[in-house]
Amino acid sequence: MSDHELRVSKIRDGTVIDHVEGGQALNVLAILGIDGSEGLGVSVGMNVPSDRLGRKDLVKVEGRELSQSEVDVLSLIAPEATINIVREFEVVEKNRVTRPDRVAGVLSCPNRNCITNADEPVETRFEVVSDGVRCDYCSTVLRSDIADHIDV
Repeated sequence: MSDHELRVSKIRDGTVIDHVEGGQALNVLAILGIDGSEGLGVSVGMNVPSDRLGRKDLVKVEGRELSQSEVDVLSLIAPEATINIVREFEVVEKNRVTRPDRVAGVLSCPNRNCITNADEPVETRFEVVSDGVRCDYCSTVLRSDIADHIDV
């Protein structure tokens, strides 16, 4: 295979999530709720060479465009990602993810004593900080293990 050959074929319509940190593609699929049972065409490239990241993952999802809330959650584990919207085999929109200031209802707090883990009707809320996310209720900071606490 030459350096200019495609490893994965183009998609007609859907979303390409590129420049995902190596090893995070399966977490991307989990965030999107994709487990294969929905019948969508999905292509995953893991640990492929990247000038910008060294190694990167790539996810192509046919027949689906992402919501802003999905992009917000993706930005927590893939802050360098680009989201490409494809229609009729052409990229019609290309955006880099931006991390939101806050996220609500998408992460679980790892602190067992946090009010969000008591049987109370409290939605989790986290402030996005430079090195992770901080729980609004107990101030616990999640750093490298954010993907383990995604609750979508």
